[in-house]
Amino acid sequence: MRLLLDTHIWFWILAEPARIGRRAKAEITRAKNEVWLSPISVWELLLLAERGRVKLGDEPHQWVATALSSTPAQEAPLNFDVALRSREIMATHPDPADRFLVATALVNDLTLVTADDVLIDARCCQVLANR
Repeated sequence: MRLLLDTHIWFWILAEPARIGRRAKAEITRAKNEVWLSPISVWELLLLAERGRVKLGDEPHQWVATALSSTPAQEAPLNFDVALRSREIMATHPDPADRFLVATALVNDLTLVTADDVLIDARCCQVLANR
């Protein structure tokens, strides 16, 4: 399985691992599965820190750099195909990060690991629900 971590899943793995469900944890840590992370998740996490919605310590950029070095994930490509696809899906969904993550999953044949009910219920891409 090729798994794309939603931003909150990536953050929870590092900062609040108890929030990761049993099945999601098993799939993320299964050696034969590939784990992917989008640059959009880095952007979104820093944005959430700037807005005070998550705490990344005194040096958010350093926190993210350390998190990236300790996350065994491949960088998901952010390219023209993903950008174009992000505008074709979930047209009424206001969150650009979610649209980019779904587009990334679709373009790269990845399964999005998420706890976001909107994304789970939208059925726009393959999803592994963290429930």
